[in-house]
Amino acid sequence: MDRFADIEVLRYEVPGFEQLSLQQKTLVYYLTEAALWGRDILWDQNCKYNLAIRNVCEAVFQNYKGDKNDGQWKAFEQYMKQIWFANGIHHHYSNAKFKPGFTQEWFEAQMAQLSEEKQKEFENMPIIKNEVYMDRSQKALPILMRAMFDSTYMAIKVNQADGADLVATSAVNFYGYEDGELTQKDVEDYYSSKKNPNDPHPVMYGLNSKLYVDCEGRIAEHVYKEDGLYGTAIKHIVENLNKAKEYAENDQQKKVIESLVQYYRSGDLGDFDTYSIEWVKDLASKVDFINGFIESYSDPLGMRGSWEGMVNFKDSANTARTEIVSANAQWFEDHSPIDDRFRKPEVKGVTAKVITAAILAGDSYPSTPIGINLPNSNWIRAEHGSKSVSIDNITAAYDAAAAGNGFREEFMWSDTEVQQANKYAHYVDNIHTDLHECLGHGSGRLLPGTDPDALKAYGSTLEEARADIFALYYMADEKLVELGVMPDKEAYKAGYYQQMMNGLMTQLVRILPGDNLEEAHMRNRALIAYWTLERAQEDNPSAPALEIVKRDGKSYVRINDYEKLRQYFGELLGELQRIKSEGDYEAGRNLVETYGVKVDPTLHAEVLERYKKLNIAPYKGFVNPRYEAVKDAQGNIIDVKIIYGSESYVEQMLRYGREYAMGE
Repeated sequence: MDRFADIEVLRYEVPGFEQLSLQQKTLVYYLTEAALWGRDILWDQNCKYNLAIRNVCEAVFQNYKGDKNDGQWKAFEQYMKQIWFANGIHHHYSNAKFKPGFTQEWFEAQMAQLSEEKQKEFENMPIIKNEVYMDRSQKALPILMRAMFDSTYMAIKVNQADGADLVATSAVNFYGYEDGELTQKDVEDYYSSKKNPNDPHPVMYGLNSKLYVDCEGRIAEHVYKEDGLYGTAIKHIVENLNKAKEYAENDQQKKVIESLVQYYRSGDLGDFDTYSIEWVKDLASKVDFINGFIESYSDPLGMRGSWEGMVNFKDSANTARTEIVSANAQWFEDHSPIDDRFRKPEVKGVTAKVITAAILAGDSYPSTPIGINLPNSNWIRAEHGSKSVSIDNITAAYDAAAAGNGFREEFMWSDTEVQQANKYAHYVDNIHTDLHECLGHGSGRLLPGTDPDALKAYGSTLEEARADIFALYYMADEKLVELGVMPDKEAYKAGYYQQMMNGLMTQLVRILPGDNLEEAHMRNRALIAYWTLERAQEDNPSAPALEIVKRDGKSYVRINDYEKLRQYFGELLGELQRIKSEGDYEAGRNLVETYGVKVDPTLHAEVLERYKKLNIAPYKGFVNPRYEAVKDAQGNIIDVKIIYGSESYVEQMLRYGREYAMGE
């Protein structure tokens, strides 16, 4: 649909929407509106200058009347598409700031072509938009130009470099300002003083707030709520949630929406826990949703939640697979290769389903996960359970886009691996997602007194690695064949090969030469693959179970012993669970820094060169469909239509900017 830089934008279909009842369609419609109203919250969270830069750039983009074959314009057009996709000026995956291919002089000349009214608006706008505090003492435009064009300023959104002050060196807008900056030590000390190690039900401190220094030099929190930070957007979210409530499918779903509204109004994290528990209990509804400050990958300390929204409904035909997995959760927990101290004696409330995404929003748009497991609170998981989903229409869109692109033939060792992938890859990818989300994240337990945030900046990477290695270990278990989840005893090999090839080599196409791995999921995959590679070499140097070999000047991953590989996965799962259960920061740090960060520059250059010849975009995302409420003469909704293809990627981004801007 649209291709630029390292990105391809696709469309996804929403099969089954037309078969929903009018009540369910209307529920989806208002939940969708609630989701779209959170867009600007995420933009502002990602960097304090993002919204102001977007407003200026969109004005230039829409006003341009020059030659659209000009190199400067084409470079600006690509930059505009990149920041839309990333919800800000930093790459959505690598976290590095985009480097404009156009000059500052050209851009300022375009701003000079804007109307006098628009120029005056930009000259007088606050340096930081959409904050409780707005500094009007400095001119905004010079600072915005620095943020755009100075490659050394706010260079990385989320810095994870070992030994650095992760708060002071990250551009993400969660910490500091008003009357001073904050250091990592300031933040850690602040929350250490608030936590009670004996509290069996700790809230997720910092999840929905910004930490700052007030005018008297004290550290305080701006809470995201209806009458607080991001209040204008949250009012719209609440308004549409209340409309959605009137079309709830049952009393439990109504209670879920009411508890979310209460949380948005109070900002109290205890209310968020109440909402999460009610959400876990809602198993009967076909329509479901995510709306709020959820995942903490964009916080360098792994505490603060980025705003995220998604509306979906159950794919009943494909859910049988996930229901089998979740129904056997206790068996998997009991047979996990971990110390008995870390095992859950009773697995509660683990549920899973396959869903159809109806709308993507916030941190799930335009790039989206293919599986989700929530809530993230450890004690809620232990006492009330969790819900896991695999998003079938999104994986289907990815698979359709990848068909016949030559990737497997270029990077897989032999025809055997290619044929296994062609036969099993889609199936085992879905199984991997089911096991990762449904069981992996929900498995194991913390020892009493262990701080859920003990692993600090490494927590997200280690948790993703723990869930991934859980999935890999069990993919090869005959129990899955017995349950009818895996088609046969050979299918898992396709999953093992793809995971090792990705972690050791092919995910490197997503970063630039000279960069280290920064993103938590990339670090997780490398950690597993390179730890296993080393373990295999140590175990049998002459005939390792896993190795990287050369043929005709090209590097390939070769697996010589799949059963031995599973043994290694079990060992690593045991250690990752111990690290989490005991809160062993130093051991976790050592694993990540040793295996999950550094990149072999020679191998990286080779992979990039081979990938370039395939002309494949390493990142993909989506344009949403539109939903249109059809009303009668009295204003009652009599139908909701879903519209595909009515707008391009650019048109959708500009419309969202007009219709869902939260303002000051």
